[in-house]
Amino acid sequence: MLGIVFIRCNSVKHERLTGDFTMNASEKFAQICRISTIINDLNMMGITITVGSDFNEYKLIREKQENRSNIYPMFDSTCSFVDHTNGFWIIGSNQQGKVVHTQAIRLLEMSSTSLDEHLMLHRHKYITPGTTPNPDKTFFKVPGSLEHIKGKVCYHGEFWISSEERNQSLTQLLSRVVFDLALSTWNPDFVFGFVPLTLAYKGIPARYGYCHSEHGIWAGPENEVTSEEALVWMSRKDLENTTSNSVVELIPKPKLKPALYAS
Repeated sequence: MLGIVFIRCNSVKHERLTGDFTMNASEKFAQICRISTIINDLNMMGITITVGSDFNEYKLIREKQENRSNIYPMFDSTCSFVDHTNGFWIIGSNQQGKVVHTQAIRLLEMSSTSLDEHLMLHRHKYITPGTTPNPDKTFFKVPGSLEHIKGKVCYHGEFWISSEERNQSLTQLLSRVVFDLALSTWNPDFVFGFVPLTLAYKGIPARYGYCHSEHGIWAGPENEVTSEEALVWMSRKDLENTTSNSVVELIPKPKLKPALYAS
């Protein structure tokens, strides 16, 4: 039986901040096919996707969710400049209309700075709320350098799936939607995000599509570790490779029952 795919789009009016990146007709068609296949698969799983760019609306949606930490400052329109010109969000709802998934992404202009410098200057907006006694004196540290991550850089966050809906294929499908849209909207040089270290050790970032992971810590006023997170990232080439993979490969194939042979 064929399912009818419903996609809600809430005033998505993306405007590229820099560059004149455009997709040709064949590239657009290929992307439409990819996203349509993903949305259809999600629909068959009972998940309806909403894409929006009104972050005041997103904040209201998040505030209604119980048992979750507060919205991260980078996506909070009351303390960050984030709107249709530089970001969008995705929510997934089940058949009862309950929100079972969120994620958001925004473009950061770093042509004259690096991710190292950006995280130093804007660290308050990346710290998980309530994890440190003094955000002013808390810094993110990684063993290596993030100086090479610069240009048009996307921050991907707010990724959450309710416990009753979590499975490997759903994680991969949902992340693919945001990556495909970000690539066609901004053609970023890099995408990065933060993942709790416990999840990073389980290989969760690879399910999202991230190819690189840096073990980092948030160090507090006394140089104490307030939290441990992996900074995950991918280059434009990584992003192109991830989104070009066949969607069919993301869906686990049913296990075949062993054949019975007559003796």
